[in-house]
Amino acid sequence: MPQAGPQSSKPVPERFVASRATLRLDALMSWVIRVGGIGVVVAVLGILVFILVEILPLFASADVAQKDQAAVSTNTAKLLGSDEAARMPFVFEGGRELKFIDIATKSVTTVPLPIPEGVQVTASSLAAPKNRITLGLSDGRIGSVRIGYSADGSALKPEVIAEEFQPIGTPGQPLSAAAFGDGGTSKLLAAIQGTSVHAILIKEKRSLMGKAKPEVAGSFDLTPLLAGAKPTQLLSSAVGDSVLILTDTQEIAYFALEGSELKLRQRFKPFADLPDAAIARADYIFGDVSVVISSSTGANRVFSLYNQPIPGGQGEQRMFGETKRFDDLPGAPTWFVASQRNKSFATGTADFASIRYSTTQTVRWEDTVPFSIALAALNGKNDHLLLLDTAGTLHRYAVNDPHPEAGARAFFGKLWYEGASKPDYSWQSTGGSDEFEPKLSLTPLIIGSLKGTFYALLFAVPIALLAAIYSANFLPPHVKRVVKPAMELMASLPSVVLGFLAGLWLAPLVEDRVPSIILVVLLTPLTALLCGLIWTKLKPTTRSMFRTGSEWWLLILPALAAIVGGWMLGPWVESWAFVVTDATGKSVADFRLWWPEVTGLPYDQRNSLVVGFIMGFAVIPVIFTIADDALSNVPTSLKAAAMALGATRWQVVRMVSLPIASAGIFSALMIGFGRAVGETMIVVMATGNTPIMDFNIFSGMRTLSANIAVELPEAAVHSTHYRALFLGALLLFALTFVLNTAAELLRQRLREKFKVI
Repeated sequence: MPQAGPQSSKPVPERFVASRATLRLDALMSWVIRVGGIGVVVAVLGILVFILVEILPLFASADVAQKDQAAVSTNTAKLLGSDEAARMPFVFEGGRELKFIDIATKSVTTVPLPIPEGVQVTASSLAAPKNRITLGLSDGRIGSVRIGYSADGSALKPEVIAEEFQPIGTPGQPLSAAAFGDGGTSKLLAAIQGTSVHAILIKEKRSLMGKAKPEVAGSFDLTPLLAGAKPTQLLSSAVGDSVLILTDTQEIAYFALEGSELKLRQRFKPFADLPDAAIARADYIFGDVSVVISSSTGANRVFSLYNQPIPGGQGEQRMFGETKRFDDLPGAPTWFVASQRNKSFATGTADFASIRYSTTQTVRWEDTVPFSIALAALNGKNDHLLLLDTAGTLHRYAVNDPHPEAGARAFFGKLWYEGASKPDYSWQSTGGSDEFEPKLSLTPLIIGSLKGTFYALLFAVPIALLAAIYSANFLPPHVKRVVKPAMELMASLPSVVLGFLAGLWLAPLVEDRVPSIILVVLLTPLTALLCGLIWTKLKPTTRSMFRTGSEWWLLILPALAAIVGGWMLGPWVESWAFVVTDATGKSVADFRLWWPEVTGLPYDQRNSLVVGFIMGFAVIPVIFTIADDALSNVPTSLKAAAMALGATRWQVVRMVSLPIASAGIFSALMIGFGRAVGETMIVVMATGNTPIMDFNIFSGMRTLSANIAVELPEAAVHSTHYRALFLGALLLFALTFVLNTAAELLRQRLREKFKVI
């Protein structure tokens, strides 16, 4: 046989040279991967920038700038009002006519007031939301006129509509103050006449044929109830259910309509803690539930109606209590105007103006103006502030403050909302009336997200980790080939299906079987521990009868017996351990009644227990799969070496497998946390979706993700509500980002500590 020459054993260089097509494809794919990676980063940053653009306006202050001005030629103005767009404001000088100022043309139109002849106007007040001027006459009568506007081409045409004047108090004596409240079918008129205060109640009976003639249903002399104090100012609520009277004793008397009677409900001193301060003025803000009271020293406080214990009596009544304190003004305020859209108001002194928001107790804007302010008005759209100076010039300021109800205090602080008895965290973005006060605290939603995640992981983590440990270290391979794919298949279950099962099947089932669930949760692991203890006490010859890894067959029947037994014994345990006395004095065995009575916490059908079970089933496959892979990847040589040194299987798991796989197990927990905190449909369908601040396992919650899913489709684009939902999304992102970053740092430390050399 011929022998190969020495050159036949040398490698051929051409074998290791890649073709040009391969190099081009490799270069192309390198660029595709690089561009794709950069594109992902840019997309994520773009989403973040978009969210920031949406939420940054929430934290901006108001922008106020003078737009134009017009000469009115008056120095005796009593009232200043405006149309909705601030195109044609009006001035009342106390006589028998109104002056309308066309801002665009700088022209002034005079319109006569339809009031009785031979009398003079001695008192006047303006209800801005309805543009109603209440007039008190020199002959002791009280009435009102309403100002309206109609379109005449591109111009506005003012209209003045008179209502009937009614006698009040002593006939023939002039009125020094007048107030009007209109509740629709009933109207309340009040007036100060000398040193006395009178009120009349007018009712209209509606019928199928139309409205009947208004009739006086009650006449009240409130003077004796003032205990000798002289009235100085008078306020009536917009709906005509109450009257506030300020007196020279620096006290405020609150009269409330109860049926057809006007009764004194409360007397209080708003500045009792300031002995040198007198009441300068009091004014309602939008909704007439809160009143802003200012002192002669510039103190600016808000008092609101809420339920309080009746002094010296039983029960509660709605009375005024201090809820807010603003920064002091430079001096006693000389003017005040409330917004017609929200809880903001403008007030100030002769040359100082300030816009403030009652709900959040914040100053939105303030500045010193180069003239002396006599009167002010805010238009219906709340985008213009009108200031009339003492020289008779009307200044129109453009106001840009689209989100006064927002801010760090509104989103994360405790606020004292109207009607509430104390400051609280609350989320209630919409209401049934224009006077509704938005409640936009994100704190209950953050607590709800953490609460739902906690109970889901409390249920899922022990089951998933123990299952992964057993699957990776004890379960026979032929069984694992069936169990692991089945567990992974659970991850494909749609969350909407799980939520549907939770809300319509599990929640009603759990509602009246809580003692059974408690017994099952306690008996099942105790049974497993007992079986394990018995197994260790068996003789080695007996244990050797079972193949290694098949011991789990011996646990099935005892575990099933524990589950069935706990479920069946639940009603019996409830009958002697959870007994309460109902309203009739009868003893009732019902955990749903026992829990609120003993703990003081509510019990809801759709609660955190249900969420924990169902969301746990959604999280278990994720944690199990990753933890099982981490434990299965521990080198077999290390486990064999430990067993060769005499370690038991459990000692191998505890001292070898778990430390080495700790980084992967920790990653599994963090991914499970992310799955739970971002869950939406299960939380929406399995809880009451109520934003509450507790960790009660038998109450529901509202999470950030569920709140976004439910409310974003209904939110007006670029509204405060809309932007607040984007802020919730940013918080959700920040929460997961911070925790994942911390988890990654810890995982790297575990990996370095337990890495195999």
